[in-house]
Amino acid sequence: MAQTPIAMEQLRQLLQLHNDGVGIREMARRIGISRNSVRKYLCLLSDDSTQEQHPDNKTLAEKAYTNDNTVHDMHRLEQLVVHLKYAQEELGKVGVTRQLLWQEYLQQHPDGYAYSHYCHHLNQYLKKLDVTMHMEYSIADMMMIDLAGKKLHYIDLPTGELIECEVFIAILPFSGLIFCEPANSRLCSLHQRYAVILWRSSYTILCDNLRTAVKQPNRYEPLFTDICTQLSEHYTTTFSATRPYSPRDKAANIIYNNVYGPLRKRDFSNLKALNAAVHEQMLLLNNKPYKGTPYSRWHYFEQQEQSSLKPLLPQLFSAKKVVQLTVQRNYHVQLSEDHRYYSVAYVHVGKKVKVLYDQRTVEVYLDHQRIALHRRDGHNKAYTTLAEHMPPHHQRMQQIKGWNREDLLQQAARIGTSTHQAAGLMLENSIYIEQNYKACFGMLMLQKKYGSDRSSL
Repeated sequence: MAQTPIAMEQLRQLLQLHNDGVGIREMARRIGISRNSVRKYLCLLSDDSTQEQHPDNKTLAEKAYTNDNTVHDMHRLEQLVVHLKYAQEELGKVGVTRQLLWQEYLQQHPDGYAYSHYCHHLNQYLKKLDVTMHMEYSIADMMMIDLAGKKLHYIDLPTGELIECEVFIAILPFSGLIFCEPANSRLCSLHQRYAVILWRSSYTILCDNLRTAVKQPNRYEPLFTDICTQLSEHYTTTFSATRPYSPRDKAANIIYNNVYGPLRKRDFSNLKALNAAVHEQMLLLNNKPYKGTPYSRWHYFEQQEQSSLKPLLPQLFSAKKVVQLTVQRNYHVQLSEDHRYYSVAYVHVGKKVKVLYDQRTVEVYLDHQRIALHRRDGHNKAYTTLAEHMPPHHQRMQQIKGWNREDLLQQAARIGTSTHQAAGLMLENSIYIEQNYKACFGMLMLQKKYGSDRSSL
């Protein structure tokens, strides 16, 4: 059975983590794939063409997706994993030994693993079950983000209506520095605000399986939304998700106790006032010493973690919308949002392309390679066309339309005096100016066929 290839976004995360010096086991944990898959894709991407700073998507696709077969012996390993669940339950029973379980395993699968390999895999499986609740975090390694399950609200004074707000939470688990903000903005916009406040970004962003961040929850290979993918590329970080149906709400509990509680009896007339009160409580929380120590979250952040975080790029992140479109016969794609058309090279007519756009730019991708880039124009029902996207005969037509009387006369003068005089007569001979231009242009084109000497006779 063929193994489903990992997504392009995960390939880029893999390269980013590899360049940061992260180990194979840690890469597998963060991206949500097996260590064998990590080794396989690192081997496929070990070519010099992928070692450059920012390899394009087409290069990555050619290396990673051309030979994505199932890892050798995967079927036998899957059979063993199914058996290990049974073995773990049986080991606690009287008289049951590993030797006995291995013999039962071989009866069901005669081509199974030898006893030493069987015991190795069983030990690894049992270790995964023997976990503790204490978590150790590395400096600047991770930022955890989430939306609080309980909302805050303010009162709309004209109507008396309670307006509920989602509460964004972000925490750096090493120092414990925590941030929260009520807002109606998207999750990624709020994460950007937190990053800007710190002027730093962590190596990995761990989020719960939120609809605004995770498009398809999965225990091993969650699929993130396009906006989160764009955000991770902009800040050279990676996204990771907690296990589905197993949320960890420790940060939320901290916010409930230190923000929701103190503000429970206060009323606010607008979002700005609510945010001001929340930020006041956050300042108190981050500067409050940990129990039994003289040091606060802010102290640990400034002294140990801040310098290890990644510096942000000068330009702020701008989320792009993503649509799948077909290149029309007029070699343009249409953005239905503003009914404007943007050109693509005419050789791509009829092909399905991926279009990313924001308020400033429009990018068109085909097979992970960008084939067109335009500045976004807000005028409705208009065309943005680049000359190099046109077929040759359309370029000539466009050239004729762009010429005026002076251009034609100058071109004729370069051919010869007689040609210049003839052009002058043609341009003055009729009241239909466009017709004169076409006739004059046709005469000038005779130079290419017969040469300047014959054309000027």
